[in-house]
Amino acid sequence: GTPGPADTFIIAVPTPVLPDNRPDMTYVRQAARAIREHLRAGNLVVVESTVPPGGTAGDVGPILEEGGLKAGRDFSLAHCPERVLPGRVTREIVENDRIVGGIDARSTEQAVELYRSFVKGAIHETDAATAEMVKLSENTYRDVNIALANALANTASRVGVDVWRVIEMANRHPRVNIHRPGPGVGGHCIPVDPWFLVDAAPEEADFVRRAREVNDSQPARMADLALATLGRAEAPRVAVLGVAYKAGNSDARGTPTTDVIERLRGAGVTVSVHDPYVDRYDSPLVPLEEALAGADLAVVLTGHSEYCEMDPEYARSFMRTPTVLDACNCLDRAAWESAAFRFVRYGDGRRPAVNE
Repeated sequence: GTPGPADTFIIAVPTPVLPDNRPDMTYVRQAARAIREHLRAGNLVVVESTVPPGGTAGDVGPILEEGGLKAGRDFSLAHCPERVLPGRVTREIVENDRIVGGIDARSTEQAVELYRSFVKGAIHETDAATAEMVKLSENTYRDVNIALANALANTASRVGVDVWRVIEMANRHPRVNIHRPGPGVGGHCIPVDPWFLVDAAPEEADFVRRAREVNDSQPARMADLALATLGRAEAPRVAVLGVAYKAGNSDARGTPTTDVIERLRGAGVTVSVHDPYVDRYDSPLVPLEEALAGADLAVVLTGHSEYCEMDPEYARSFMRTPTVLDACNCLDRAAWESAAFRFVRYGDGRRPAVNE
């Protein structure tokens, strides 16, 4: 709906990226134009949407000022990045620390007063551009770290070393925290926010761009590994297990599973898809036994506990060919091999067993 008169306006709309990976500020600008009609002297406008560095003052501010009022003089304008995990929004809005940055001291003061009225976590004061870059840096850190993990996994596969053991032992170092490799990066923040930095400073953030490309290439690697494992299976059928972008979550936005499925189907594979948490998805979701029925390969792409704890004998009773590809390092190899499965784990340095 459209906003009406208020003392405070909060912009919390999506900021996706365009096909060329530039930030799409369409929804933020639309929200600013809608607010402009109701803006009065003394109001506070807070941008919670992720924006490029300088976006609050340089993009939202001028739109609001088209109504005749001046940001920092007649009304306050600040950025306070949203920091919540899907599924825990209500709790984390109250409990998480917040970064608040205004375009001037008065804007910061007024925004801090707003958030102190309901936030139990610490509130860290700064300027708007710094607050914008803090949010981008948080998600870029995670994206780059995952890209490192994926690069290590792909290197370990090439040289015949188990990356999972490498990461486990490396992380015993008190100042090392390598994330988990896998089929790619999903969600609505981590695969998106780094592009805001790349767009703002392409040359300086070239390293960030390269990390994005590494993570975006992972679904192709996973599809290739699945096809190599299938080998010459006739009229191959694959059960894809897990479309949520992270374990124990129902959010499938930006999930790398979609790319894996498309590549498998493009190679002539019949794919059935299951996820115990996700309700809506681009491909039809079927019960687990239906996904496994007649399959030549089960590919675990999300480490849901339901898959990690699945009885291999149960899976074997439905499948045509007992072969499993674990992309998440969540299955017990010994248990699955004891059930006469060919077992392939991404990144463990072993050549995949091939179905003839």
